[in-house]
Amino acid sequence: MADLTVTLPSADATHQFGYRLGQFLPAGTVLLLEGNLGSGKTTLVQGLGQGLGVTEPIVSPTFTLISEYPEGRIPLYHLDLYRLEPIEVADLHLESYWDGAEFPLGIVAIEWAERLPELPTAYLQITLTPIEQGGRLAQLTANSIEGEAIWQELSALAKQSLKH
Repeated sequence: MADLTVTLPSADATHQFGYRLGQFLPAGTVLLLEGNLGSGKTTLVQGLGQGLGVTEPIVSPTFTLISEYPEGRIPLYHLDLYRLEPIEVADLHLESYWDGAEFPLGIVAIEWAERLPELPTAYLQITLTPIEQGGRLAQLTANSIEGEAIWQELSALAKQSLKH
């Protein structure tokens, strides 16, 4: 596992960070997004979608649970588990989004991922924490993300984010 902390001084910086992720993350990437209400999870996914080329508006799927955006560079699957208990999450069989059996491989972005009863075998966890000066810290933890090149790209993004 590798860890990286990125300072995102504003909502725009959070959106831009998501946009950059959307430009290079490969199909099959699972993003576990954690943080309190208002910490920037949806803002990050909105940027991610734009980086993938998604043109329709992205909103938090709190009540629909899953939003699918197939029209980008690769599909984006945006899940929100806020209203669910782990037993209810298990009944959704979410692994079908990251195993490629039922849906084309894309990027799976899961808000409130701490409610997953079982973690995927490979993921990038992003924990967003507001800071006093405004903005937020993004703690990234990679678990078996394929390829050293992805981690090097994340490190480069972190350095760019610190300049803004």
